Amino acid sequence: MAGFGEPGVTEVDAAGLTVGVVAARWHGELTDHMAERAREAAEACGARAVVARVAGSVELPVVAQAMARRFDVVVALGVVLRGATAHFDYVCQSVTEGLTRVALDEGKPVAHGVLTVDTIEQARDRAGLPGSAEDKGWAATVAALDAALAIRALDAANAHRVGFA
Repeated sequence: MAGFGEPGVTEVDAAGLTVGVVAARWHGELTDHMAERAREAAEACGARAVVARVAGSVELPVVAQAMARRFDVVVALGVVLRGATAHFDYVCQSVTEGLTRVALDEGKPVAHGVLTVDTIEQARDRAGLPGSAEDKGWAATVAALDAALAIRALDAANAHRVGFA
């Protein structure tokens, strides 16, 4: 956690948008809370949230892709805890590359709300629990909605160019 530099956007006006939230069941104590915070953030921004659950973080990209084809934005949530093997590195790389690919292939914002941490305490400090330093479920949702609004603004600006009505 950098602890600095966050843009501080807490809500956006995303009325009418739908957020697909996909959360891993692994580390359910944390991901359940993160998914609830994502749903609350969507509602606070005027958007509707649809939540789906998957076994672990590796499964997030494929469901994120299905959601990106149906909804305006996607928020992927999970916890990957470093262990004693290289598994952590493979999972983190796979999830990051998968979510990035979904966003670019589908042209939709896909928020990477997967906590990649060394300790469970670091995960708790980012999961939006009471006393947590960060709230990734909320922040990832608002960031994705903000990106969707930026894309809409670009589309609207392009539609108003001369010759495009």
